[in-house]
Amino acid sequence: MEDTYIIELFWSRDESAIQLVDKKYNSTCYSIAWKLLMNREDSEECVNDTWFAAWRYIPPKRPPKLVAFLGKITRGFAIDMLRKKHAAKRTDMHIADITEDVESLNIAIMHNLDEHMEAEKLIEIINRFLGGLSDRDRDIFVQRYWVMESIKNIATRHKMSEGAIKQNLLRNKRKLKKILEKEGRL
Repeated sequence: MEDTYIIELFWSRDESAIQLVDKKYNSTCYSIAWKLLMNREDSEECVNDTWFAAWRYIPPKRPPKLVAFLGKITRGFAIDMLRKKHAAKRTDMHIADITEDVESLNIAIMHNLDEHMEAEKLIEIINRFLGGLSDRDRDIFVQRYWVMESIKNIATRHKMSEGAIKQNLLRNKRKLKKILEKEGRL
């Protein structure tokens, strides 16, 4: 099923759009939520909230990449839920590391989709940054900060030590930070 067709169904307010995105992107969005929450019910709730948010924001939005649009929404809901659940508790080190890394770059998930134009500019800057990385460095960066993969799994996938992965991420975070500062985003 083509994404453009699904988006057209959203635009025409056809409820089958929800069924189609659920069929096509449920596992992707569930995986994003699961890697943050590690809880089936909470992950399912985030996915369902994502479909509702997509229904609310398409139209007027017409996302160029539906999977990225849905993934961003899911991640935002999962991070919100994680923060609420752990407000009075100490968070798990894996989650704390990821959250700290993302916040240190001041790349907050756009919870308010009304700021879409500003988000598009930020996405453009990040895509330009990612386009300048080698395939390996880009994959490592995306696996860690978009897919929320653990350092250990990334190291295994690339046949590198965990220390080498951490160094790679640190070096590329610093590059991105410089770019964001230059663009006035930090």
